[in-house]
Amino acid sequence: MDKRVVFNEAHCKSCELCVWVCPKQIIHLKEELNGLGYHPAFASDEDQEECISCAMCARMCPDAVIEVFR
Repeated sequence: MDKRVVFNEAHCKSCELCVWVCPKQIIHLKEELNGLGYHPAFASDEDQEECISCAMCARMCPDAVIEVFR
């Protein structure tokens, strides 16, 4: 299955807005830090199957690091 939601982890500032707005609660923050020193958002391969491509996460992201595919 192709990914439905893709994060540009290098630019994520871990504001968690996408985590809170996701109706399926599939977005989490990684334990590892990105180059900016933040925990980037991600959705695991298993969680990708639950994604409904509503794009709420992408609309909420202040840094435009999320792409949603349908």
